[in-house]
Amino acid sequence: MAKSTTWSVPVTKALRANGTKVKKFDTSATPGFKGDKKAGEKLLAQRAVVLSDLQERLYANGRSGDQRSVLLVLQGMDTAGKGGIVRHVIGSVDPQGVDHAAFGVPTEIERKHHYLWRIRKALPRPGQIGVFDRSHYEDVLVVRVHELVPPEVWDKRYDEINKFERKVVDSGTTIVKVAMFVSLDEQKKRLMQRLERTDKYWKFNPADIDERAHWPAYQEAYQAVLDRTNTEYAPWHLLPADHKWYSRLAVTELLIDALQGLKLEWPPANFDIEEQKRRLLKS
Repeated sequence: MAKSTTWSVPVTKALRANGTKVKKFDTSATPGFKGDKKAGEKLLAQRAVVLSDLQERLYANGRSGDQRSVLLVLQGMDTAGKGGIVRHVIGSVDPQGVDHAAFGVPTEIERKHHYLWRIRKALPRPGQIGVFDRSHYEDVLVVRVHELVPPEVWDKRYDEINKFERKVVDSGTTIVKVAMFVSLDEQKKRLMQRLERTDKYWKFNPADIDERAHWPAYQEAYQAVLDRTNTEYAPWHLLPADHKWYSRLAVTELLIDALQGLKLEWPPANFDIEEQKRRLLKS
């Protein structure tokens, strides 16, 4: 399978969290990629075909009893581009093989349960690519920033999350965690675009402006997430999100890498092929 020739280093290496300081993170960078937007969009179209083939193999194996799956965790501030990843990256594969979940403010029923209850229910089925648009990390990000529970409560959750993800991985799910970072100025630009286009009003939430006042607190909260939940079995990838084309290409490459790591072959026939050919000719 042909590999990209425009990445100077593998995307998993270029984006892997390794002591990165969130406050100093360059959100406009395109780490590891040597091309411009035009080259990136051209490559994205090519790599989408590769991703689609690998996803179909995963789905086919799941239908044949293989218990493995892939979970893409997208975490980021408003306008970071999570929805665009779902539409332009995940949208390039067969929707039958996708389990998508978007986690907003917990419902009344969800609040009656442990914070991981709704997460466990949404884990991908065998053979599926699962996508979390926001995730269990909201419970150590938003909850921490807005002091929705005491520090002694959310502080214990980092270890709980690590143990939870360990079990998920051990059950056969490859976790691809992506923290998307957009600059304060770029976020303002994207929010303004939503206010200037009638087809974007539905995406605008006045609370998004209020959240901008908590930017430093969110940076600290994200730093703690990276410092305490970046494990070998479920590592974080830090994605500069000011350039949407780069974000989409990078996530595509991360998923391709995860799927290739499963060494998927097409499942063999569980029937006599020649016999079925004879039956078909007679039918």
